Amino acid sequence: MNDSSSNAQGQRSGVYASRKTGAATTALTPYKAIDLADVVSGQFDDEDAAEAVAQDLGKRVLAPQTDSPKLHKVLAQAGMGSRLEMEKLITEGRIAVNNELAHVGQRVQYGDQIKVDGKPIRIRIDPPPARVIAYHKPAGEIVSHDDPQNRPSVFRKLPRLQNGKWQSVGRLDLNTEGLLLFTSSGELANQLMHPRFGLEREYAVRVLGALSKDEKQKLLDGVMLDDGPAQFGSIEDGGGEGSNCWYRVTISEGRNREVRRMMESVGHAVSRLIRIRYGAMVLPHGLRRGAWLELDEADIRALMRAAGTSERPRPVTEQPTRTNRNDRRPRTGGQGRAGTAVPRAKPAAKPNQAPGGSGLHAQSDAPKSEAKYIGAESFNRLKKAPATPGRGGRGGGGRSR
Repeated sequence: MNDSSSNAQGQRSGVYASRKTGAATTALTPYKAIDLADVVSGQFDDEDAAEAVAQDLGKRVLAPQTDSPKLHKVLAQAGMGSRLEMEKLITEGRIAVNNELAHVGQRVQYGDQIKVDGKPIRIRIDPPPARVIAYHKPAGEIVSHDDPQNRPSVFRKLPRLQNGKWQSVGRLDLNTEGLLLFTSSGELANQLMHPRFGLEREYAVRVLGALSKDEKQKLLDGVMLDDGPAQFGSIEDGGGEGSNCWYRVTISEGRNREVRRMMESVGHAVSRLIRIRYGAMVLPHGLRRGAWLELDEADIRALMRAAGTSERPRPVTEQPTRTNRNDRRPRTGGQGRAGTAVPRAKPAAKPNQAPGGSGLHAQSDAPKSEAKYIGAESFNRLKKAPATPGRGGRGGGGRSR
């Protein structure tokens, strides 16, 4: 291992605890990331193959979401009249939701079309808060809703959303395994994927034959692929047996089969590829293949900050609505939604930045040694109350969409 790799390894802290290569140690902390040493030693595969599961990640259902606001309350807040007056209009059949007559007690949600006496009414209902799950994708599953070959899809393993559908944050090809994020917010998914924000992806990659010093430098400087130049942010030796050599690589974009094609460009075929980190979210010990973990509100906020966006506003039922014409405060913020405007993102981390820099941890004022990884709070809460439904699950059972 070269000096730069040694220095990078020395900078790792928190869940990236130092360990001896090949040692199949048990987790010393409630939340510990899968490291390259775990993969090379076989601990990564041994954990998944074990019949006895130390922690049950709960039933395979999502946590209940806050109820949508009631129609008569939304209309009253929009200045149409009192709640009793709105209920009277509903009973008289003068209000329709999505071209169907409304009923008393009906709830409405973001995107519903409301008409009073046949005339469309503009109301303000904020979109539901983004939901995010971390999924441990096994090899052999595709990241697609439709497949002519009818191969197993990751979407068949995910919990059912009451409204909308899951958006994958990037893709992993059929034979690649590891961490895959999903969100109910298409906007958040796009921001997490956009190269502008420079969120690092970290992989454990096994190739045939050792990389020479010149080949490593070439991959760091950049190679030309069919769809443009590509470069690794860092390369770290991981050992291996015989001609199978493991490396830890980081990259700040996610084009189709990019890591595999880069290795092939210098004459090395990839025999195994595992994503172990996406930005500040790591693949933790205990999240078995085919299982998912729903992130809590604090972790989602940290993920949004890492993507350069502000938090979503609270539902309209918990905020006062402007009814005074003389109130000149802006109605909407970024991209036409209620709330504060979305700030400009901070500059992306430099591609050659070593692990442990700003692209690795959630933004925090704490020293690097105390920085936390996204997902720790969700995972630790889950382990303290494993029987609580709706925070994670195994992909093999229950209803799927």
